[in-house]
Order: sequence, then C-alpha cells, then structure tokens
Amino acid sequence: MVSNWTKIPPPLFKKVVIVLIDALRDDFVFGSKGKQFMPYTTQVVEKGTSYSFIAEAKPPTVTMPRIKALMTGSIPGFIDVIVNLNSPALLDDNLIWQAKTAGKRIIFYGDDTWVKLFPKHFVEYDGTTSFFVSDFTEVDDNVTRHLDRVLKREDWDLLILHYLGLDHIGHMTGPNSPLVGPKLHEMDNILKKIHISLLSKEEASLPNLLVVCGDHGMSETGSHGGSSDGEVHTPLLFISSAFEKRSGPLTQPGFVQQTDLASTLAVGLGLPISRNSVGNLILPVVGGKTMREQLRFVHLNGFQLSRLLQENTPAYEKDPGYEHFKIAEKYHGNWIKLYLEGNNSEILLNLGKKVLKQYLEALKTLSSSLSKQVAQYDVYSMMVGTVIIMEVLLLLLLSLPKALSSQAEFEVSLSPPVFSLLFYLMCLMLCAVHVIVCTSAESLCYFCSMSWLTAVGVMMLISALMCSILSAIAKIFENSRPPLKNPVVSSSSWSEVDVLILAGTIGHVLSLGASSFIEEEHQTWYFLINTLCLVLCQELCRNNFLLKECDPQHSTTVKQNFDTIGKASECKNIDIPAACNSKLGQATSSTEFIKGSDKWMSLASPWIILICCRLLRSLNQTGVQWAHRPDFGHWLTSSEHKSELSFLAAVSLLMIFFLVQRRCSLVSKIAMALGLLGVYSYRAAIGNVIFPWQHASKDISKGITEARFVYVFVLGIVFTGTKDLLKSQVISADSSVKSTGLWEVYSGLVLLAALLFRPHNLPVLVFCLLIQTMMTKYIWRPLKFDAAQITIMHYWFGQAFFYFQGNSNGIATVDVSAGFVGLESYVEIPAIFLTVFATYAGPLLWAIHLLCYLSSEVSRNSAAVGHGCFCYALMRSIPVAIYIVLVTGLRYHLFIWSVFSPKLLYEGVHVFITAAICLFFTAMDQNHSHKVQD
Repeated sequence: MVSNWTKIPPPLFKKVVIVLIDALRDDFVFGSKGKQFMPYTTQVVEKGTSYSFIAEAKPPTVTMPRIKALMTGSIPGFIDVIVNLNSPALLDDNLIWQAKTAGKRIIFYGDDTWVKLFPKHFVEYDGTTSFFVSDFTEVDDNVTRHLDRVLKREDWDLLILHYLGLDHIGHMTGPNSPLVGPKLHEMDNILKKIHISLLSKEEASLPNLLVVCGDHGMSETGSHGGSSDGEVHTPLLFISSAFEKRSGPLTQPGFVQQTDLASTLAVGLGLPISRNSVGNLILPVVGGKTMREQLRFVHLNGFQLSRLLQENTPAYEKDPGYEHFKIAEKYHGNWIKLYLEGNNSEILLNLGKKVLKQYLEALKTLSSSLSKQVAQYDVYSMMVGTVIIMEVLLLLLLSLPKALSSQAEFEVSLSPPVFSLLFYLMCLMLCAVHVIVCTSAESLCYFCSMSWLTAVGVMMLISALMCSILSAIAKIFENSRPPLKNPVVSSSSWSEVDVLILAGTIGHVLSLGASSFIEEEHQTWYFLINTLCLVLCQELCRNNFLLKECDPQHSTTVKQNFDTIGKASECKNIDIPAACNSKLGQATSSTEFIKGSDKWMSLASPWIILICCRLLRSLNQTGVQWAHRPDFGHWLTSSEHKSELSFLAAVSLLMIFFLVQRRCSLVSKIAMALGLLGVYSYRAAIGNVIFPWQHASKDISKGITEARFVYVFVLGIVFTGTKDLLKSQVISADSSVKSTGLWEVYSGLVLLAALLFRPHNLPVLVFCLLIQTMMTKYIWRPLKFDAAQITIMHYWFGQAFFYFQGNSNGIATVDVSAGFVGLESYVEIPAIFLTVFATYAGPLLWAIHLLCYLSSEVSRNSAAVGHGCFCYALMRSIPVAIYIVLVTGLRYHLFIWSVFSPKLLYEGVHVFITAAICLFFTAMDQNHSHKVQD
C-alpha cells in the first residue's frame, strides 16, 4: 500500500496550452488596464471557470532564468543573466523533458530561448529572437499565424506560445506607453480564440487547460531584471471547464511562487515532479478532486521535496519541514486505514482536511528551507579568485611611489621571484592543498574540474605574485627613504583636496558592505562631487584672495597661469576657443579686463557646476527608495509633452555641436553637424520627437536608415582621429597632432552617445561637456593640479554621470533598446557593444577626456599620462577587490541575489571597460616610454 503512494497518478487534463506573455505585469490583467483592454480575460477571471493568482518571480527577472524556474521549479543562479544572451541546453530535470519521455507531443511557437533550452524536445516549433526589441508586431504575428491551423489539429498534447511584443514595447517606450493598450487587446483576442477552441473540442473524459502567465513584469521605466514589485509580480491564470464557476464578491488574487507552476502542471499532466523543484502544488487547481486524490497529490509533492532535502542537507531529519511532513504522512496512513474500512462519515472528511492542512504547512516549510539552501557556493574557486585579485591590488599599492615618480615606472619583475626557492616551495604547498581539496570535495568544484596543467599554471601565478609582493616589501624596508620620491605629489602637508580624495575613497569602499548604500550608491557619488565642488571653491578663493594678501607675487602667478592657458590653446589647440586668444595683442586695459573676467568666472565655476548637478538629479530618479517618484524625465517622455521634448532635444544637440566642434578639423565639424542632424531625424522617425512641420499622427518606423546615416559619420570622425594618432605615433612626435587626434576620437564617441541616449537624456551629455570645459579652463589649469588629483576627479565625475544617466545597481535600468539602434535583426556582438557603451557612456567619456587633457599637459609633466593610467586603474581596483571580499563573506545575506549580485555584475563589466581604457592610455604613452628608454 505504501508503494502506491508514490506512484504517478493519471493526468487530470487532456490538452494543456501555456500562453506566456513576456513582461506581463499583474496590474495589466488585474488592474485598470486589464478591465479596459482585456475585457474577455477580465470576465473569465471575475465570473468564469478559472483560478487567478499573482506569481512572484525571484531576481534576476530576465527571460531565460524565469523559463528555467517555470519548467524546473528550481531557482536559477545569477550567472544566468549573462548566459541569457546565448542560452545553452538545459540539462536539469524539467517538465518538458518529462513530457517528452512520457510520449507527450509538444508544439512551441515564440521566443527561441525555449528552442535553445530544450533542443529536440518539440515535434514542431518556430522560434523568433527575443533581443530585437524594436520589433513590436512581427515578433507576435509570427506566433499567431500558426494558431488557426494548430488549434484544429488533434496531434498534440502540450502547446506553448511565448509572445514578446509587450516586452519590446516596455523596453522602448515604458509601461505607460499608448502602445501597451492595443497590445493587451491583441493578447485578449488571442486568449479568447484559444479558450473557445479548447471548449469546443472537449470530450467527456478529460477537460482541457489554458494557462496564462508572464515570465516577469516590468519596472516603471519599462525594463526588468531587478526586484521591484512591478518586475517580480506577474499574473498566473488557470482556465478550465473542470473548475467551478466563480460566484460571490470578487476577491484579490492570492500570492504563489513562480516555481509552483512546474509541480502543478506535472500533476495535471500525470508526470513526475522535476527532481530539483522547490515549488508547491497549487491546491485550488486540484481542489475539485476527491479527498483521497488531493492527499495523494500533496504527498507526492512532499515526498519529492523531502528527498531533495535529504540530498542537500546532512542533518535533514532535524529540519522542521521534514518533521512536519513525517507527521502528516503518519496521519495520512491513519486516514487511509479508515477510508479502506469503508468509513464515510463526517469524521473522515474532517480528518482528511486536517491531514491536508498539515501537508500544506509541511510543503511550505520544506520549500522555504530548500530555497534558502539552493545556493551551493563553490567556496574553493571563490577563494582562489579572491587571492589573485587581492595580490594584484597589493602590488598596485606597493608600486605607488615608483608609478607616480617623474619617470612613471611601473614594472613588476617576475624573474627573480620565479627563480627563488620560496617560489617553488609555495608552488608545492599550493598544489598539495589543491589535491587535498579536490579529492575530498563532495560537490562539484569549477577549479577542480580544470585540467591539471591549467590548475598548476594558476598556482604558479599565485606563487609568483606573492613572491613579487614580498620582494617589493623587502626593497621598501631596505631603503631608508622611499625610492624615487615624487616632488610633485608629495608635500609637507596635505591639501583639502587630498584629504577629501582619501576620505571619499575610503568612505565609498566601506559603504559597499551595506545593502542600502549599494541600492542608493548614487547618493554617495552626488555627495562626493558636491563636496569636491565646495573644496575647489575654497581652493580658488585662497589662490585669488588670501594668498594674494600674504604673497605680493601671487597675483603675477595667477596671471601667468591664465597666460599659459592662452598660449597652450593657441599652439596646441586645447580646450580654449581660439577667439579667446585673438585679444592678446590688444591694449593692456583690455587684457586686464579679460584676466579679471577669467578670475571671476573661475570663482563662479564650482557654483555653476553645482547647479548643473542639481538639475541632472531632477532629470532621472534612480536607486530603489525614491525611484517611483515622478521626475523631469517622466514628464518629458509623456505623450502630452512631445513638443517640449522635441525643443529640448534640438537645443541639446546644438549645444553638443557648439561644445565639441571647437577643436575639430573642418571636415570633422561638418561630419559632426550632419551626424547630430541625423540623430534628431532618427528620433523623429521612431516617434520620440517631432519636426515643427511634422504632424503628430505620422507613422513611426524603426529609423534604420537614419541611424546608419549617423553611424557613417561616427566611423568617419573616429577614423580621422585614429589617422592623426597613428601619424603622431609613427611618423612624427608632434603633440598637437596627437591632441587633435584624441579629441576627434572623443568627438566621435560623443556623437555615438547622442545617438544611443534617449531624447530626454541628451541634457546629461550637454552638462557633461559643459562641466568638462569649465573645469579644464577655470579650475584644473589655473590651480595646476597634478595628474593624480585630476584623474581621481575625472573618475568621480564619471561615476556620478553613470547615475545621472538614470542607471542604478539594478539590472532593470539597463537600456536594452540602445543595443538595437540601426539594426534590422539581432546581431550579438554589435548589440552587446552598443548596450554596454550606452550604459557606461558617462565613465567612458570622462576617461577619454582625461586622456585628452593629460596629453595636452605633457609639456608641464612628461609622465602625466602614465600617472593618470596608474591612478585610474588603482581607483577601479580598490573598490572591486574589497567588494569581492565583502560579497564572498556576505554570500548568505538576505539580499545577496537582489542587491549584491547585480552590483557585482556591474563591477565586473566596469573592470573590463577599465582594462580597455588603460590599454588605450598605455598605447598613447608610447612616446614617453621611448623617451625614458633613450
């Protein structure tokens, strides 16, 4: 009798249709939009034979991990965010595999992620790419065109439809777009067609089932990936004639977990529950069956969960969920005895309800325990990676004196340590530890799965780095004073800027240990750059007033500083317009007036920058706590204010041209002007903005021609700059040619950013250029900051502008639509490049501007570019290394998946970008390297 408890029961439904509407939020069905645009679905929910729930998805809320959760009942790892770009075949036990093994015939139409996850599982399929987000209609028409034919056929058991149009509309225009309503109405008509067809083909033996769900929702900006309510709450509808017709007052849908669907469908189709499922059976779906059948279903679910617990927890017998399950199982046995004795009294029914309640409590506790333990960390591999990162960071810190010296030397000599006895002893010790760990490890370890040759190479790298660190420390102690002390950066006392830089860096690193500070990291950077502006204001006042009273020669020094700027801009074509130099030969009174106006402009610059930053903060609300509040960006993007947005975009593009063109060649100026005109034309073509003569009702397009028109000018400007750079590196060492080439590469990247930024974000680009111009002319050069200080200021402003764009440490703020500007279909490498560039445009533009500035300062400090490269790498390495250690220690934190993991992903991508920037810095510093060698 006991063995029959775990025998798979017969199916409850003949045919099952799963309609997955990508990015379907719960309020799109249960809210006002559902009543307005989905009348048939609303009627079925309120008065039909259906059960409705709100399914809660776990982050990351992107498509591939959510499909895995729906079909396996397990909780995917955060690495699936990256794997989502090119999904491999799913090897875990899942509903699709079980259905195919049982002889079920499965048909699929829609997102080709399913085809990649379940290859050779479908008897018929037609996949469409999910990443081409500018396609709203064809991607759904490609699914719907099969419906009429397949619904008439009888040669299938499971039909899966995955509609992508709603998700694409969200990415491009947001959840409040006027395009959302018609798309919901289209989905409503499709659901009506399927439901009526299923009802017309039902037989007396078994009913059919229609399941409507979403893989995830969307945020208020239309994206997804994070853990906000709009992203994690999706509707889940079960519609079948087997259910009782709803009556009485309408109640709010109950909450279930998204992983519960796999267990429920397995029972409904008469299949085994997936081995690694942590989901619970949704009882109302089987509530119409007899008490004996209901108890059998929940026992099957409990048996599967308890077995999974035994496999993952050594002390599983002490788990509260397991204890509850065993108690419920015991009462279930008593109930079976009474049932077999033919007892049909009220006592048997009440006892059955009691046993059912105990089972449900046990299932809930077991599922909760398994969900917490589902993250099995590969601690050994994590420790190896952390050790390497910390060793590299320590080497950077120990190399600080030499790297900031007048020669800008940064050499890590590995040959002496490699030939030392200590190196070989460390290699032997680490290899021995590796053998012990890998032979005793119970779970799969990534590092242990590597080939022995690779593992020994990693051990040798760790040993060499450790020996180099010990060698560097020994050299420091051998010398009585630090070698190659830098007279520029070292002084008897620290300035306020130095103190702020040190305190800000330490404070930011420490804040990474708190989830709230990570969620609201933008506030940290806003505070730091505001404080920096105030400190710069104090520095300017001291140089212009206080030091003038103490030192009569100071006024002459300040004048010389501005004279230097004028001369440099004349001979090297730097950040000052040539118009400023045309008055140098005029009368003395006129010259003094210009210098006086420059002084007051210099004093006003920090305050103007503060005003710009305050305006930018009002443009995009980001983070978590205040992201829901309305901002100026939301106001601009609403359909009622398209004229205002168009005017702002046009003015912004004109300002961008004015701020960038002053250092470009004539050909690049023309290309920039035409490119910016193309940017506006592209936005007008896709319906974001309008021309004065254009009617608002004009049909929108994908703007492919206009975007490609801009790409031609971007490539042309970058090619012109690259030609000048190669000329300066190979043919002549003329710094003016090099400076012009760098600026033209920078101008090309600005044009690309203007194309990829949404129209309401163009002021971010304008203020970026404006602040860079003001700080170059009125702050950095007059105060003669060294390369290290200027690098850190660039880094801080780059980080702040990352958040001014509307980014956050949540994946939901990534603007995926930027990756498809000008593309007719999904092409992986260009799409990834454009998305990454659009996301990190702020830090990238500030880093390239830093190189432009430092290259123009070679006459004052020949090692400026080398100093900048080292400081930039160090400023990126410190927070990343410390954060990796913190995340490793906090891996069991409650918010590890929703807060810490997305931040780690952002940091990882940022490190790759920084590495590329440092390589560019190094290439541009080759002339200095040759001079040092000579």
